[in-house]
Amino acid sequence: MALKGIKLRIYPDDYQKELIEYNFGANRFVWNNMLDMMIKRHENNPDLKSLKAFDLNYILTVFKKEHSWLKKAESTSLQVSNKDLFEAYKGFFSKKRKFPRFKSKKYPKQSYQSKFVNNNVEIFDDSYIKLPKLGVMKYKNKKAIPSTIKYVTIRKSSTNKYYAILTVNENIAHLSKTNKAVGLDMGVSDLVICSDGNKYKTIRFDKKLAKKKHYWEKRLARRRAQALKDIQYKKKFGLIDSKSLEQYSNYMKAKLMVAKYSEKIANQRKDYLHKITRKLVEDNDLIVIEDLKTKNLLGNHKLSRAIANQSWRALRLMLEYKCEWYGKRLLIVNPFKTSQICSNCGYDDGKHELDIREWDCPNCDIHHDRDINASKNILNNGLEQALVK
Repeated sequence: MALKGIKLRIYPDDYQKELIEYNFGANRFVWNNMLDMMIKRHENNPDLKSLKAFDLNYILTVFKKEHSWLKKAESTSLQVSNKDLFEAYKGFFSKKRKFPRFKSKKYPKQSYQSKFVNNNVEIFDDSYIKLPKLGVMKYKNKKAIPSTIKYVTIRKSSTNKYYAILTVNENIAHLSKTNKAVGLDMGVSDLVICSDGNKYKTIRFDKKLAKKKHYWEKRLARRRAQALKDIQYKKKFGLIDSKSLEQYSNYMKAKLMVAKYSEKIANQRKDYLHKITRKLVEDNDLIVIEDLKTKNLLGNHKLSRAIANQSWRALRLMLEYKCEWYGKRLLIVNPFKTSQICSNCGYDDGKHELDIREWDCPNCDIHHDRDINASKNILNNGLEQALVK
């Protein structure tokens, strides 16, 4: 059994949308107030032990009496917010996470999570879903949904689309063994270079839609400046009907169009990564990748945009969970000197600048493609690591 997420596009009516927004607000209100209380408590007495999720849930019952409007919200979602806050707070003090931040309703993506209890989530006719406090609504998804649902997350995207992400327990069949191993080198001109010579090209999805996105980005900037100027003018002269930025329809239209193009670029990139990782996991039993520190590489201002487009971290995460699902093995190795050591004889030829894509080993005279040689070294390091373990 493995935990798996299934993303459903849902279509709530106007009343259900209001309820969803209500739950967003309730969860945000509980999170912010509980976090503020925990901060003040720690400032007043640093020696006190941190409150646990159980303690926060006890405080929540008292909190609901003071703020009766919270009773209308989905109750298990408020408990999940407390649990998430406790984990985030604990993670900060164990130096695994950053300090939890206050939530804002201005953030374009909003979500809340509910527990699956007493069959409060049901699927009807493969096209309708019943969600806690929201009732029945239509959904779209081609895959079959297991009955072992643990959590459901309701999410609103920056393009005003609504999703229900179901966390389910599912028996995933392992893929057949191939008795093959591959080393992967991450690149810029080619996204993934394999030790067997295969290369997966980089597709700049951001450049494909750059003109259309830039068209609306210019209008967004101009309309925002005009709206702010209008707001300042009305405040200066004390006009009662001064608007907020969200009430300017032309500004909101431009903002939505920019978000739509950004979402399309992200979806295209994610789909491409899924296809690559699925192919790699199907064809190999052992996959070895380098432990890249993307944050350090982004310091190169000439390549930072191209590196950010590659989504190396997302690719690594996909390989991690897919190898676990399908009974394959993933190893992470140190990339130190993988591009300068000869994979044939082990001779260290010294540092090669980025513009040197091919070179000859002065020791064994073999001709190397820089990236394929690096991927072979990564595979060799992984095989050594596997033998030690």
